[in-house]
Amino acid sequence: MTTITDTTNSTANATANGTATANGTATVNGTATVNGTATVNGTAARGYYRRPDAAHRRTANSGGAPGGRVSVAVYAEDLILQTGMLHQLRVRPEIELLPEAEADRAQVSLVVVDMVDEPTVQLLHRLQRNTSTRTGLVVGFFESGALQTMIECGVAAVLRRGEADQDRLVHLVRAMANGEGVLPGDLLGKLLDHVSSLQRTVLDPRGLTLSTLTAREAEMIRLVSEGCDTAEIAQKTSYSERTVKNVLHEVATRLELRNRAHAVGYAMRHGLI
Repeated sequence: MTTITDTTNSTANATANGTATANGTATVNGTATVNGTATVNGTAARGYYRRPDAAHRRTANSGGAPGGRVSVAVYAEDLILQTGMLHQLRVRPEIELLPEAEADRAQVSLVVVDMVDEPTVQLLHRLQRNTSTRTGLVVGFFESGALQTMIECGVAAVLRRGEADQDRLVHLVRAMANGEGVLPGDLLGKLLDHVSSLQRTVLDPRGLTLSTLTAREAEMIRLVSEGCDTAEIAQKTSYSERTVKNVLHEVATRLELRNRAHAVGYAMRHGLI
């Protein structure tokens, strides 16, 4: 599986260095482009990348996402998937396709595969280590068992290839760049069922939650938010005052909070109480 880079834009009815173009074919400094594929000395150069000129960048930025275009690196497992993805994305002004050498700075990494197999998992884990990019998966066949793998690999969005038209792809990219997630409706339902099952069968028996607080910690901070002091919290929770102090101190230390007021503010901002 290789990193996919942008190809030279196909430009019809234009002239470059005094050479006329027609039927979508242009020559620039002796390099011909036919239907968006660069040829050098008559040999096709797949993956050829040419940075947009200044005029193109101004046009692109004028209609892009907030703050400019979204930088995207595409990873595909074969030439057909590569060609289709580039054809969909390179004409959109909201998108900046990155060459392989700059893939690590992408805001969004798109992985395009037939199914989630072992090489795909390895790639997803590698991308997960790059904290500057969010990963989206465009997949032909999504097995139900792949949902857990997707979560573990930090995938932020999933789109089935059969539904991956240009507008949906751009929506996926922009949503991820804005910190959002995107899932097909049926996968969202499975994800919610999975989370509910995890809470019910694994966390509840241990007094844990999916948040950064245990059920006991959340209850004590909620009582702090209601103005209760240590003695009142101990009475309401049936713990000793020493235990209450230890629990609140543990929360403050673990989450690097300054005091009880800071702990309450943190819990409220993150929807924990």
